[in-house]
Amino acid sequence: MTPAILQVFNRYLSPGGEEMSVDRIFNHLSAQHPMSRCFFDSAEWKGEGAPGAAGQVKRLFYNKESRARFETALDASGAGVALFHNIFPVGSPSLYHAALERKLPVVQYLHNYRPFSVSGTLHVHDKVVQDALYGSYWREVFSGAWQGSVVKSALFAVMLKALQRSGWLKSVKAWIAISDFMRQKLVSAGALPESRVHTLRHAWDAMPQTPVVEDAGYYLFLGRLVETKGVIPLLDAWDALRAQLGKKTPLLHIAGEGPLSDAVQQRVRTNPYIGQLGHTGGETKREALRRCRAVIVPSTWWEPLGLVVYEAYDYRKPVLAAKSGGLTEIVEQGVTGLQHEPGDVQGIFQDVLAMEATPATQRLVMGSAGRQWLLREASPQVWLQRFEEILAEAIRS
Repeated sequence: MTPAILQVFNRYLSPGGEEMSVDRIFNHLSAQHPMSRCFFDSAEWKGEGAPGAAGQVKRLFYNKESRARFETALDASGAGVALFHNIFPVGSPSLYHAALERKLPVVQYLHNYRPFSVSGTLHVHDKVVQDALYGSYWREVFSGAWQGSVVKSALFAVMLKALQRSGWLKSVKAWIAISDFMRQKLVSAGALPESRVHTLRHAWDAMPQTPVVEDAGYYLFLGRLVETKGVIPLLDAWDALRAQLGKKTPLLHIAGEGPLSDAVQQRVRTNPYIGQLGHTGGETKREALRRCRAVIVPSTWWEPLGLVVYEAYDYRKPVLAAKSGGLTEIVEQGVTGLQHEPGDVQGIFQDVLAMEATPATQRLVMGSAGRQWLLREASPQVWLQRFEEILAEAIRS
């Protein structure tokens, strides 16, 4: 009998790729399982009606109201399995406790490095720091990794420690990492037992047919304007390109919003070959992808996978990516794109020069190879078959 699944997710203050992945997973699973949702929202702790500071601290460690909402959703759905994504901060560890007491198997999707990192990124002062995977959160705490606050980060770290010592994570019968890189890091650090961690890259609903490919000569960055995405090294590389190429410098279009928006705007004022598109979606985003020369993904953190690469491949565009985390598994050097060391300004500079020197026909070949990879490796049917295997193992255990 096909079990009903309750999908559980705590929305972030700023929606991003994870939220879109959660929706996509729900839709794919709906083809085979009765599906229900139990969603929380970080915005519940903002503005009028939000719990006070003391109330938020108490709920961060154990939110009785969230547990009640979760159990009500379980009873209404008749779910035999819970599929967890991010559950912090509003969901809280109480959800693991409830699942354990009910003997309800949990499948935990790992879109980032939580619950083993305060920030979820293992990123401290523009560098990857693995300490958290080994149980030490001090560097993340002192950097204000959660919401820019040392105090909040310290509380989050204590909560994670308490959760890991509570035994409530025994409710998780299967952990899903979205790249082999991510799985290997979690297992080798001893954060999780190897037998319970599975790799399952995201599926993608590829367009039935790619739009007519156009090359307007610009490079496209598409993502949140935050340090982990390599925005500053990218801007520095474009200044270096301008210094060497002058009027022959290709354009860089930056699409996205975030804390570094002002830094991008400052470079736009000083470098005429950088353009800021702001938040981009819908037809504007589709046109930006369709007409770019290549997509640049210069992430400096251990990118778990990198769905922007999927988007580029769907439009038959080559990708210039950092050798960072899961990106190393989906961008093949010289075949679907080019790779540089994370944060390496000179590496980005050289990748752009190499792409500029590549004939248009070869760039199209690279983009087409990416599209073929996407159709082969990110098929929803293949994803669903693999998920069913993981689910069956979780239920058996």
